[in-house]
Amino acid sequence: MQEAAVVIGASGGIGAAVTERLRASGRFDVVHALSRSGAGLDLEDEASIAAAAARVAEGPAPTLIFVATGVLHAGHDPERTYKSLSAEHLLRDYRINAVGPALVARHFLPLLPRDRRAVFAALSARVGSIGDNRLGGWHAYRASKAALNMILRNLAVELARTHPQAVVAGLHPGTVETPLSDPFRKGVAPEKLFTPDFSADRLIGVLDGLTPADSGGVFAWDGARIPE
Repeated sequence: MQEAAVVIGASGGIGAAVTERLRASGRFDVVHALSRSGAGLDLEDEASIAAAAARVAEGPAPTLIFVATGVLHAGHDPERTYKSLSAEHLLRDYRINAVGPALVARHFLPLLPRDRRAVFAALSARVGSIGDNRLGGWHAYRASKAALNMILRNLAVELARTHPQAVVAGLHPGTVETPLSDPFRKGVAPEKLFTPDFSADRLIGVLDGLTPADSGGVFAWDGARIPE
């Protein structure tokens, strides 16, 4: 039985590394690498998401959908204080970090098979955990990732009714050497700064170990479940 994988955000550091590893694994007959610069999928353009899903639907059913997108500081520095809050920054982060993956789910989840294991995963962040928040700050990024985590939980609850073997998960990749983390690496210990290849290997391994009982959770690169 043929199977496909879909990586959305495949032109980014983590997305490219995940795509490469999935293709090298030989586990999938097709690996769709989708991005704004490549296959024309723009998270802020729902029509492009729907069109990409229609193209994927023409081939083998996807059993892995990996959303490797996100924004932190493009055009805005993370807010250190509530005095820096702005509607523009908040809405930008919500559009890309929460609304975009939600729309991907809307158009891609119907493609998942119902008779076998299938996974929908999205890059989240430890700072999106409400229970783990001890430092404050980074308001737009934290709040948008917390919103994403709630969306993933909702998807898990709904999908369990029709796809009992499905897994929905958020993933915290650690601090990875990508443009997203570039301005914030100064205080990171060398052993805690990961290459995209290392992070991709770990994240794929985490997904491989999850079961439907884990669906709706957010998991770090080492497999630990992150508090809600």
